[in-house]
Amino acid sequence: MKKLLTNLTFQVLVAIALGIIVGYYFKSFGPTADLISKKFIDLITMLIAPIIFLTIVLGIAGMSDMKKVGRVGGKALLYFEVVTSFALIIGIVVANILRPGDGVSAHGHVDEAKLATYQKAAGEMKWGEFFAHIIPNNVFDAFTRGDILQVLFFAILFGFGLSKMGSVGQSLIGTFDKLLKVFFNIMKVVMRLAPIGAFAGMAFTISKYGVQTLKPMAKMMGSVYLTMFLFVFVVLNIICMIWKFSLWKYLKHIKEEILIVLGTSSSESALPAMMEKMEKFGCSKSVVGLVIPTGYSFNLDGTTIYLSMAVIFLSQVFHVPLSLGQQLTIIGIMMLTSKGAAAVTGGGFIVLTSTLTAMKIIPIEGVAILFGIDRFMSEARAITNVIGNGIATIVIAKSEGEFVEPG
Repeated sequence: MKKLLTNLTFQVLVAIALGIIVGYYFKSFGPTADLISKKFIDLITMLIAPIIFLTIVLGIAGMSDMKKVGRVGGKALLYFEVVTSFALIIGIVVANILRPGDGVSAHGHVDEAKLATYQKAAGEMKWGEFFAHIIPNNVFDAFTRGDILQVLFFAILFGFGLSKMGSVGQSLIGTFDKLLKVFFNIMKVVMRLAPIGAFAGMAFTISKYGVQTLKPMAKMMGSVYLTMFLFVFVVLNIICMIWKFSLWKYLKHIKEEILIVLGTSSSESALPAMMEKMEKFGCSKSVVGLVIPTGYSFNLDGTTIYLSMAVIFLSQVFHVPLSLGQQLTIIGIMMLTSKGAAAVTGGGFIVLTSTLTAMKIIPIEGVAILFGIDRFMSEARAITNVIGNGIATIVIAKSEGEFVEPG
């Protein structure tokens, strides 16, 4: 019994259940719960930049072959594009079969203030600038803001520079290795607070949005969760079988991270722990350092599924029939726009708004219909993103011969 009570998975599960009860019966606790949840995520976020930097630098310095770094990065980007394309397609197919938008009325759902915010943000987005943004004009600023892609870019260059120093650089590599161990030890302390973070996150969600907001949109939520389930246990499972590793063994290995994401609705809350877990699962430090951070911007399987289904859902709500050609156009647009979803606050809504603007077929105010249930679907998106990134890391590691079967 004592072993069960001290088990982190059990603690997080109990915390989520308590969060639902407290959020439902004590709505006034909502603002406090929100603050606690945000502070827990801040504790995780403060570790992300240094852990990514040190992991990548140590991996590349140990690799001492920039051609290999380029090959791993190229494979990762190709994999991301192929898999997210499947995610888009499965989202559109399920939305067409289940038709979650039929019978939903647009009347009374539009929040003009929120809508105006997302319309403005979507209008300001320039997707070419997203890629130009990868190069930081100030390295310290990139670390301060926790900009994952900019830290990744600088770490690759730093690792390359360190690898060229040969034996002279070994003392610095040894120091970095010790520093990384320090940050992972800090993370272990922070993770003991995960039940509190999960409890607060769930209590805030239920207290603010309430279970009653789910009823009119239950079909859309159910469709999204079903599609995520099919994507993980069919598409990703097939990938696992092709590369000869067990999906169930992998999911069991990252179960704590999945539950923390479920409680906090944030995939970032699992990023540092996922990097450590993927190394323990058998992936090399260099592959983990390159693939996991890059995947947080370029391999958003859950977000991609949600975006594709949201467009079809809104077309059904507004009775705008979309031809096969128009749906293929949606896939093409979202293959580009979905890549920027993690680069901005409220990325999912902004990307959805920018896509609807580009299409000029479905009324943009339709985005506001999804406000009420978005928080309840964000858990599914974040969990699918985390699972997909871990599988991508294993696939790339195996393809590079950088995977050692865990004992």
